[in-house]
Amino acid sequence: MDDRDTTLEALAFEHAPVGIVLTENRIIRACNLTFALIFRYDRAELIDQSFAFLYPTYEEFERIRDVGVEPLRRSNEYSDERIMARKDGALFWCRVRGHSFTRDNPLARAVWSFADLSAYRPVMQLTTRERQIVMHLGEGRTSKEIARLLDLSPRTVEAHRARLLKKYCASNVAELLASLSGMPG
Repeated sequence: MDDRDTTLEALAFEHAPVGIVLTENRIIRACNLTFALIFRYDRAELIDQSFAFLYPTYEEFERIRDVGVEPLRRSNEYSDERIMARKDGALFWCRVRGHSFTRDNPLARAVWSFADLSAYRPVMQLTTRERQIVMHLGEGRTSKEIARLLDLSPRTVEAHRARLLKKYCASNVAELLASLSGMPG
């Protein structure tokens, strides 16, 4: 590889239209400028920090680990849409995609992309559990699948789902998701 290729790679990483972050055991080791801008931090504030402070709660940080590890082991790919927290505490939706370099231990070393969806999907006030349920509903999961992933009974998931439908005056999940995304139902 010549110097020109290295420069092009560095430029591509640095100025990609999505945030890119390299992690080791969920510790940020490198990130591009876009990643820092999405979260409203200076890059130096992010390097060698745990991802935990970028989540709305520590519980969500732990839960997403448990959800993502198995798909990374199985297919070496993971993606979802989730709510994250900016430096000022503002919550926002983002699309996350990941690839592990260590498939047997997926979180040992991985690369992740983050796309800010806040311009298209405003955050509504939801509890942590409601955010979890909505995230999985948005991925097309059934109540039974969500219950298994969250270690809840299917009946509890159905109760949360019913409250969400009522809260957002939606008659079905498609309307609920449209309402939460700010798009017409």
